[in-house]
Formats: sequence, C-alpha cells, structure tokens
Amino acid sequence: MKIIFFLSAFLCCFSYFIYPLILKGTVVRRVIVPNAPIKNLPSITLIITAHNEEARILSKLLNTQEIAYPMELLEIIVASDCSSDRTDEIVTTHAQQGVRLVRADERKGKEYAQLCAIREANGDILVFSDVATHIEPDAFSKLIRYFDDSHVGAVSSEDRFISQDGSVAGEGVYVKYEMWLRGLESQRAGLVGLSGSFFAARRAVCDEWDIASPSDFNTALNCARQGLVAISAPDVVGIYSDVKDPNLEYRRKLRTIIRGITAISRHPEALNLFKMGMFAFQVWSHKILRWAVPWFMLLLLVSSVILSGQHWFFCLALLAQTGFYGLVAVGYLSSNLRSRMIIKIPYFFAQANLAVAAATIMFLRGERMTTWSPSKR
Repeated sequence: MKIIFFLSAFLCCFSYFIYPLILKGTVVRRVIVPNAPIKNLPSITLIITAHNEEARILSKLLNTQEIAYPMELLEIIVASDCSSDRTDEIVTTHAQQGVRLVRADERKGKEYAQLCAIREANGDILVFSDVATHIEPDAFSKLIRYFDDSHVGAVSSEDRFISQDGSVAGEGVYVKYEMWLRGLESQRAGLVGLSGSFFAARRAVCDEWDIASPSDFNTALNCARQGLVAISAPDVVGIYSDVKDPNLEYRRKLRTIIRGITAISRHPEALNLFKMGMFAFQVWSHKILRWAVPWFMLLLLVSSVILSGQHWFFCLALLAQTGFYGLVAVGYLSSNLRSRMIIKIPYFFAQANLAVAAATIMFLRGERMTTWSPSKR
C-alpha cells in the first residue's frame, strides 16, 4: 500500500512538475528566425473551417481582408462542413475579394472539411483557422519567418482569450504554465499538439491527413515523422472570446480529450520511444500520463485513508487532500468565491481532471466524436 501511495503521488506530480524539469535539463534546439524581412515570400492558403457560422462568418471574412500580406500570394478558402444555414451563401458574396468556398460533399467532421480544402489549396504554406479566431494584421508576416528554418514543419499561434466585457482573460496561472511548457517543447522535439484554432504548416506536412484525428495533433505527428518540428510562435497571437456558458466549456473539454485519446489509439507509433525518440517521450509525459492523473489522484486518496492510522505523515497527506477537495467543493457551491485564486486553481484543476476521467470512460465505452459544432462565444 505504501508503494501505491508513493507511486501515485509521484505520477500525480510527474506530468505537471517533473516533466518540465526534465525538459529543462535536456539539449535545447534553437530555431533560427531571421531579423530582416524575407525576400522570397511563400504563397499562403488560409483555410477557415466553418459549420453553421452565419452569425460570425462575415466578421471573420472582414478580418481576413485586414491581413497585411501580398494578395497575389494569399489564397483564402472557407471549408464548409456541410453548413445548413446561410454560411455558404455569405461566403460566396465575397468571391470578388478572393474568398473561395469549398463545401464538403458529406458531413464527416472538421478534419474532413479541412482535407477537402487542402486538395483545392495552392499555397506553399497552409494556415488553418477557426471562424471564432481573430487574426492580427501582421500575423502572417511573422509566421513565415519561422519557416525560413528548414527544420520547422509547423508553427502554432499562442491563444489570447477575451472576456465578454472585452477584457483580456485566460492570463491565469494555468494558461501561463501551458504557454511556458509549449516553449520548452518547442526547443526540444517540438510540440505534441498545436493550437487548433490557428496554426500553419508546410504543404508536404499535410499530405497525410487523418480525418479521425485532431488536426493539431496529426500535424505535429507528421512533422516528427518527417524529421521536422512543430513550434510555438510567442509573437503570433490568435484572439478569440471566452466561452459564454461554462457547461459548454466542460463539453468542449470532453470532446477534446476523447478525440485526443482516439488519435493516440489510431497512431500508437507516437508512443514508440525507439522509433520517435524524444517526441514519444513528450507524448507520454504531456498526454498519456496527464490523462491518467485523475486515477492516480483516486489511488492516492484511497491509500492515504488506509495508511493514515499508521504514521503522522500519511495522516498529514490525507488532511492536505481533504483541504484541497474542500476548496473544490466551495468553488462548486459558490460562483462568487470561485473567482478567488485560492479556490479558482483547485476548482479548475479538479474540473479538468473530472473531464479527463469522464472522457476516458466514454472512450472505453466506444464513444467517438468526429462531427463538431463550434462553441458559442
């Protein structure tokens, strides 16, 4: 039982604390980003994936017109996942502005709509974006500088959340931690998952496109297969509004995790340390062991209860866990107190792990999520 206790405690901490320390101790690979403007600009195809976005598609199209990139080198495609509202109609009215509609012949999900657009795309660099994501005018000029390094296969933006009142959100401890971890992975074997709302990739990286796996993971895996890296660009920002309904955010987490587990099950080679090396280690550490944290937390709690009568150390461990879950309960019962940092962090951590546990059970029961409906923001 003591072995279970200490092993559970170690594995609860590994993905969040020990793994980053290991990365810090490994060899850093620097991406060479030129300071001077690039003379031979690559052609770019912007692929905007949409499903029933009649309320937001016009704003997105107007945003694309603000992108500061030579129009003769920029192609804009809206990949419609069989939209049944006025989305396609609105897109066709912007044909004279260089916007092209590619409608999927069947609703098979976001990645299939993207695949249909990839087949029609002419750009050397493919940029993928969601309708809800606002792209800054100079974003493409910054993006392409990273591709001047021949070892870079894909570039991910960094997410910036805007609250309903217009203030910047998502700048808490967790988001800052994730951006920091992305930076560490970028300098090693590359990201194991890009920002699904805004990322770019070389055309050759997109040749193998698994429509049943999230495109952000599939692109990172394709980079590793080709000896390339997927990196994060801290100066390229994707801006989008926070989700209005917290319940929708929880369902989004469920969908994301189920699709992530599905991707690993379809591509087990990503876990092969002998074949994929450091990239596989990062997948194990960042994804697999993190998805296992809720089960390690349960084992830690049970073993603490059993051992609490044997030594003061285990009794103290049980009291610490009881206090942690007490703060979570307070956050659940009071939305006002939930905004306080001492309650916000435990509540968010518990909610995220509850979503992981629920998604894992749903996956084991055979549930898969291919089609999608964008979260309302």
